[in-house]
Amino acid sequence: MSIHADESKHISLSLNEIERLCPVAKALSSPLRVRMLTLLSSRPMNVNEIADALSMPVSTAALNVRQLEESGLIYAEIQPGIRGAMKLCSRRIDSVSMRLIPESPEDVSALTLNLPIGSYSAAQDIQPECGIVSEHAWIGESNTPRTFYHPDRFNAQMLWFESGQLEYRFSLGEIAPSQLESLEFTMEVSSNAPMYRDDFKSDIFVSVNGHELGVWTSPGDYGGRRGRLNPSWWSDTSSQYGLLKTWRVDENGSTLDDAELSSVKLSDLELERQDYISLCIGVHADAEHVGGLNLFGEKFGDFAQGIVARIGYAK
Repeated sequence: MSIHADESKHISLSLNEIERLCPVAKALSSPLRVRMLTLLSSRPMNVNEIADALSMPVSTAALNVRQLEESGLIYAEIQPGIRGAMKLCSRRIDSVSMRLIPESPEDVSALTLNLPIGSYSAAQDIQPECGIVSEHAWIGESNTPRTFYHPDRFNAQMLWFESGQLEYRFSLGEIAPSQLESLEFTMEVSSNAPMYRDDFKSDIFVSVNGHELGVWTSPGDYGGRRGRLNPSWWSDTSSQYGLLKTWRVDENGSTLDDAELSSVKLSDLELERQDYISLCIGVHADAEHVGGLNLFGEKFGDFAQGIVARIGYAK
């Protein structure tokens, strides 16, 4: 049985991800930077406003803003102001979880696969509004489901649809199914509203080998600022970015960003019945919130990646 998770902007870290964990830990180690995050919880602010609110020099505020930006906890973008350009800061992350028990490298290895978002094997029951774009241009016709089988779909950097699902297939290579310890899938996703709308819920599901790991209720379709990676030709009035979400399944069950999601376990997935693993992502036509899906590639949105599959296995 699936459990819906109404999630905010969340990142999960572990001791096996030193390059990601240390900048976040350093950013949160300063009471001053924590106070900055508290300020930004109410509204975006520029560096001068932060400096005034905390009674500090602008240079000190700018230095600490840069550290928060480098950690990925906030956005900071240059916008025109009355007296020239200004750096406007806004919260990027609402919650952080850290797994402080590392996986033993002697016992467990990990294989990471980067699946381009256009490399799906099947597009099933795709309903408009729908479309695909590459880094440079539109692919096929807008709002035409047959576009999802266009030969250029492998160049997709952003795609969207109202309901339906995409199926991705990949092999374990030399890893035997009996060696598997966990499967993780990380992707940048959001709802798909006309233009964009921050409060536009959509029930987005992920399934593996036909077994649904769980449903995430996306809060909205995000715009109002440009996605950090979006090409210059992409319209400011369209969807801009999503949230980075991680579905995981192991023998303890399924989780979403380390929060319990369902009782589906790795052993339920019948991994030995076929030569590939089937990953499906989509929106059911009869879901409570049919708000569509935006899926971002490495050249669109905020995160330079497609779908990242991480396979944990015993040596």
